[in-house]
Amino acid sequence: MAKPKVELRHELEERLRFETLLSEISARFVNLPAERIDDEIKDAQRRICESLGLDLSALWQWSEEKPPFLTVTHLHSPPDGPTRPVGIDAQEAFPWVLQKMMQGETLAYSTEEMPPEALHDQESRRHFGIKSSINIPLSAGGSPLIGVLTFDTLRAERTWPAEIVQRLTLVAQVFTNALVRKRSEQMLRQSEARLNLAADSAEAGLWELDCSTRIFWATERARAIFGYGTEEVIGMQRFEASVHPDDLAMVRQAIARALDEGQPVNVEYRIRAGDGRLKWISSRGRPHFTSTGEPDRLVGVSLDISGHKQMESELQAQLKEIEHLKRQLENENLYLRQELRVEQGFETIVGASEALQSVIVAAKQVAATDATVLLLGETGTGKGMVANAIHQMSARKDRPLVTVNCSALPQNLIESELFGREKGAFTGAHARQAGRFEVADGGTIFLDEIGEMPLELQSKLLRVLQEGEFERLGSAKTVTVDVRVIAATSRHLKKEVRERRFRQDLYYRLNVFPISIPPLRQRTEDIPLLAQYFTEKFARKMGKQIEGIPKSTISAFLEYDWPGNVRELEHVIERGVILTSGRSLAITERLTPSLASSCEDQPLKDLAAAEREHILRVLRETGWRIEGPSGAAVILKLHPSTLRFRIKKLGIHRPA
Repeated sequence: MAKPKVELRHELEERLRFETLLSEISARFVNLPAERIDDEIKDAQRRICESLGLDLSALWQWSEEKPPFLTVTHLHSPPDGPTRPVGIDAQEAFPWVLQKMMQGETLAYSTEEMPPEALHDQESRRHFGIKSSINIPLSAGGSPLIGVLTFDTLRAERTWPAEIVQRLTLVAQVFTNALVRKRSEQMLRQSEARLNLAADSAEAGLWELDCSTRIFWATERARAIFGYGTEEVIGMQRFEASVHPDDLAMVRQAIARALDEGQPVNVEYRIRAGDGRLKWISSRGRPHFTSTGEPDRLVGVSLDISGHKQMESELQAQLKEIEHLKRQLENENLYLRQELRVEQGFETIVGASEALQSVIVAAKQVAATDATVLLLGETGTGKGMVANAIHQMSARKDRPLVTVNCSALPQNLIESELFGREKGAFTGAHARQAGRFEVADGGTIFLDEIGEMPLELQSKLLRVLQEGEFERLGSAKTVTVDVRVIAATSRHLKKEVRERRFRQDLYYRLNVFPISIPPLRQRTEDIPLLAQYFTEKFARKMGKQIEGIPKSTISAFLEYDWPGNVRELEHVIERGVILTSGRSLAITERLTPSLASSCEDQPLKDLAAAEREHILRVLRETGWRIEGPSGAAVILKLHPSTLRFRIKKLGIHRPA
């Protein structure tokens, strides 16, 4: 039974609010000062608990003195809840959970449903009043575990949908990166303090360059930094041989400016030490001149800052990962906002005809794969609904299904909508925008009316299908995505290929698994079911009590060709529900073949004549037998009731 549209919309709005909250939380951690990280984590725990109706959230970190001992460093707890321990021996209290955490597994479970091997953990959880939990290990970039983030319920058990677990795992990663960055900054500050202390106590590498001899005097510490021998004479040639070739010009310029212009030396560069390893060196110095203004000597100090540079690189990588997570949440949040503004159509596939069931069987078969699907059918047959069903039955159902109507986008915007753009890529592009393929990464993209795509963009789409790569508009950087493509068209693509309006190689790449969706006139058995479904849907939406549909109305529906297919039937019934004042659906408009397309009357007549002649020929060959293995219905691939309806409509009579 499909969920009511109002309930689905409410669920989508709730999900949007939670996604917005996570996006806001992620954004607050970008460039956040280290001294504010702890407060922001606690505030985020509180907001997430309030949003999801949870009772408790704790962030545990390993104790430096006792590695198996966990200490609560960030806690959101109800004021009237039980007292929580500040620290706990995880190996003693929760051995099973600890083992899972050390293996990097995220656990979402109920206390009373824990496995037999977790009996000790179960008793500990009962002691603390925990009903259900999600436990997420905290680790950054494959590094060892730094702790565990938990969200608990104390008053009642709850389930943990996969999408909630996925989002909370992203939040845990943001927390982890922030904590690692905080530790890195603390280590950087401690390192800077040590460097200052070393300089104050003359433990830094001190040196002096004699400008007349071009020979360095250096302390033992300086010789150790550069890898020079105790008795080795250090001339300018020896020093320059130590400097990395890519940095040599910069070092020479710094020395020249000091000796020629009197500027202080302040330069960071790489050297090759005695053992061949690369080191980062920071050198500072001041020149001294003779009474006549000639350069006499250059005195300075050098420090090995390799550790500092490594921490700086790691910090930049962590900031980049936080920014990536923020953009991922923003992209999905933007798509959810767009989905709220788009009419989704009916929420379930309605019908019991053999033609429709064959479509459903084909959709189920291909859903379990990542194969490209091409949906063929007239406008209004429900291609978008079949695409959604394939996505929901696939392994990608927890990732976005992004819909692009190629006929609804202006041709000059299709490329930027599909592949994204950089700021300034064209007039009016005031900001960088992720394309629909980036938003759909890991999920599915539905390209509706693919036959309308401009020929010049088809090659770029072909590359995405073959290699999963493209470039944003205005950028030379290649973007790689993992996207499953479902395309749909109401055009005759083979004809479009013959007339050179559609690329042949793209057609074959899309036509991996074609599914033809029959028009409504070929599955007339479904018309009463659809009519009843749409009547109930719109009556409920408009607050009306409509108990039935007159038989005369159903008969009129069955005799009409429905050139607009299911969508036309839906709109006809929606108008009827609006105009109905009683308890029986009232359809006031006349459904005649002339309403289908007045400009195509003659082709329709020719088509009807050809259909009549074909059915008549098959009936003669089968001795006018309709049903059975050798009956006309089997040969014509029609349901017997559908064939009888066509015989009656086309005025075919069995000769006496």
